[in-house]
This record gives sequence, structure tokens and C-alpha cells, in this order.
Amino acid sequence: MSIAVPTTQPRRELLLGELRKLPAFIRRDFLVALSYRMSFFSDALSLVSLTLVFYFVGLLVDPSKLPTYGGSQVSYIEFAAIGLALGVYTQFGLDRVASAIRSEQMMGTLESLLITPTAPSTIQVGSVAFSFLYLPVRTLLFLVALAIAFGLDFEAGGILPALAILLFYVPFIWGFGVIGAAVVLTFRRGGGLVALGAMALALVSGVYFPLDLLPDWIASISQYNPVALAISGMRDALLGGEGWSVIAPTLGLLAAMSFVSLILGLAVFRLALRRERRRGTLGLY
Repeated sequence: MSIAVPTTQPRRELLLGELRKLPAFIRRDFLVALSYRMSFFSDALSLVSLTLVFYFVGLLVDPSKLPTYGGSQVSYIEFAAIGLALGVYTQFGLDRVASAIRSEQMMGTLESLLITPTAPSTIQVGSVAFSFLYLPVRTLLFLVALAIAFGLDFEAGGILPALAILLFYVPFIWGFGVIGAAVVLTFRRGGGLVALGAMALALVSGVYFPLDLLPDWIASISQYNPVALAISGMRDALLGGEGWSVIAPTLGLLAAMSFVSLILGLAVFRLALRRERRRGTLGLY
């Protein structure tokens, strides 16, 4: 008489074992970032200078050209602040995911890392885990600093819905960035394509100006742009005070798009990794 042994237990233990490795990646990247303290200062300085530019541009903008939120007219700096915060977040997120692989290539540690008993997906996730913990905090602190410095009128009731949108938006950027990492793994110097993609998404997402000013066909396509959905949802929440009932459809669309982006990104990265291993060029940079 034989007893069937469940096959799910080893898989569960394997998954838990991979998850236990992630804190090591986070700790490593945190210590590296902490050793370059000047980068935090230069990052903050660039955000401040960019914000000042948009503040003075806003003095030239007719508020009547801007959309209303919650029945109230908003200033250009209020309108642009949310788009700017999420736009910079998008650019940083895409760049960090792709540059993580490039850094391992340049240091000559990528091949050594991949021959360890660690799943490639764990390495990819772990390489950017710290960035995706740091970037949402950075975005929220940036918005708080803008609100205090310029007296922006953000709705307190929209903070939690806006935070939910940001969390649902993270996997989309993660997946899109992993595709960029696959490009870097294959072509070595493909980071420019990632930056170009980020710029294209920003231009048609209403980061700096209302979508109504775009040609009708571009505006209609932008309704399915995850960046535009996230920015619009956060503006509805923080400027219009919209609650969960209004934000829920946006969260649903972002969840679906983020899922597709993440699955596609991991699949493309796996294919690129398999190709480089087959060609014996994984260690080249």
C-alpha cells in the first residue's frame, strides 16, 4: 500500500526559499545607496529646480485652459505637480530596472550571479526591489514638499486612493522595465530605447498639459495608456477628492495592464537570458 505524497509542498518551500533571498538584495542596494550620499542631494536638487521651472511656467498659463476637479479650478502648479511626480517616478523606475542588469554586466558579476542556485526571476526582482520600495516614498515626499512650499490644495481624503493607484501602477513599470533589461542584456547598450519609451509615454499621458489639447486620435488612444490612467486617477483623488467608487475602474484597468506587463516582461527577459547562454555571450559587455 502506497501513500501519495503531495507535490505542492516542495514547490511551496522553493518559493519561500526564493522570497527569503530578497531582503539580501534590498540590504545590499541600500548600503550601496547609503555610501553615495551625494546622489540623494543631487536628486533632490534636480527635483527642486524642475519644480521651480514649472512654477514660473504656470504663471504664464491661463487657468481657464485647465480642467476642473471636484467642481473647482486648479492652478497649473497643482495640475503639473502630480504629473511631474508620477512622470519622474516612471522615468526613474524604467531606468533603474534596466541599469541594474547593465551594472552587473559592467562589474562582471552577472554571469557569476546567474550560476548561483537562485531563479533568474528572483535575481531580476531582487535587483530592483530596493528601488521600488524607495521610489514610492520619494514620490510621496515630493508631493508633500510641493504642497507645503507652494500651498497646494490637495484633498486629504484622496491620499489613500492615490496611494492605491501608485501601488497598482508599480508592477506595470516593473514589467516594462524588465523588457528594457532584456534589451540591455541582448544589445548591451539598449538603455536609450528605454528612455525613448519613457519619453513617448510621458508625452501622450498628460504629464505636463491636459489631454484635451492633443489631437483627437492621440487623446482617444491615451485613454488606454497606463501612465495617463494613473495620472488622471491621482489627480481625481488628490485634486477632486474623489473616493473609491470613482477610482475603482482605474484600479481595475491598472491591475490588468500591470499583470500583462509583468508577465510579458519576465517572459521576454527569460528568452533573452536563454539566448545569451546558448550563444555563450552572457559575460560580454
